[in-house]
Amino acid sequence: MTPKTTRRELHRTAALAILAVALLLAGCATPPVADLSPITSGRLALRMAADGARPAQNVAAAFELQGSDRQGEMRLISPLGTQLAAARWGPGDVSLETSGGLQRFASLEQLSQQFLGEVLPLAALPDWLAGRPWRQAPHQISADGFEQLGWQVLLTGQADGLIEARRISRPEVLLRLRLDPQP
Repeated sequence: MTPKTTRRELHRTAALAILAVALLLAGCATPPVADLSPITSGRLALRMAADGARPAQNVAAAFELQGSDRQGEMRLISPLGTQLAAARWGPGDVSLETSGGLQRFASLEQLSQQFLGEVLPLAALPDWLAGRPWRQAPHQISADGFEQLGWQVLLTGQADGLIEARRISRPEVLLRLRLDPQP
C-alpha cells in the first residue's frame, strides 16, 4: 500500500465513523411532542338538577383545554386563579389531580362520574368547543346545533363565544361555556 492509499482509507474510515455516530445520535433523539394544539380557554358553568338523595349542584370555574379526545389536558381554575383540578388523558391513562392528590381512572366518563356525580361527555368536548360533532359518535344536526350522546349542543351563540350543552334525559344537566377570544 502506498501512503496515498492509506490516507484515502483513513479519510473514508473517518467519514463512515462520523456518519455512524450521526445515525446513532439521530436514533437516540427524543421525538417531538405529538400534540401541540392550541389552548382553548374560557369560563364554564355546570348546573346539575337534584337527583334523589343528591341535591342540585352548581359549578363555575375558568378552564383551559388542550388536546383532543385521544390525548389532552383540562384544567379548572378558581376565580382567584388557583388550580382546582387538572384532568389528563392519553392512551390507557386518565388521571385527575386535585388538592386531595392524584387519582387514576379507566375512562373520562368514570372520572366525571366520580368527580362530579354525573357522566359528562368529556372526550367530545374539544370538538364541541370547535362547534362540531365529535367524530367518534353518531349525531343529528338541528336548526340550532346538533344532538349527540344524549346531549343537545346549541351553537346559536357561537359567534359570541358561547356554547351550551344540555343533557336530554333526566336529571337535567346544563353546561354553559364562554370561550375567551383567540388572538
